[in-house]
Amino acid sequence: MSRKLEFIVIAIILIFAAQFFYMSSTTHADYGGADDKPAGVIDQITGGAYKPIAKPIWVPPSDEIESLLFGLQAATGAIIIGYFLGYYRAKNRFESDFGMQRDKKVQRDEKIQT
Repeated sequence: MSRKLEFIVIAIILIFAAQFFYMSSTTHADYGGADDKPAGVIDQITGGAYKPIAKPIWVPPSDEIESLLFGLQAATGAIIIGYFLGYYRAKNRFESDFGMQRDKKVQRDEKIQT
């Protein structure tokens, strides 16, 4: 990654971090999930006549376990994405470092043989 791109990524991360810390220090907002909020709105709109057509197969025994499973899911996805990004970056670097040298050697060997 070039220095300019690294600087841009670091600047974006710092801007978002500064905004987060500013908002969390100046407001007393509750950063909870929004999973139960749509059900209340639907009940208001339909007057309680709405009945869900599907039920969950398994409900976690507590909110902490639900948060743990969500965190594990996010971490697993990040690991998979990071692996493939690293793999393709290393592959491109290998091809640029050794692929060009191999091509030059093949061309030199072809010239010697002809």
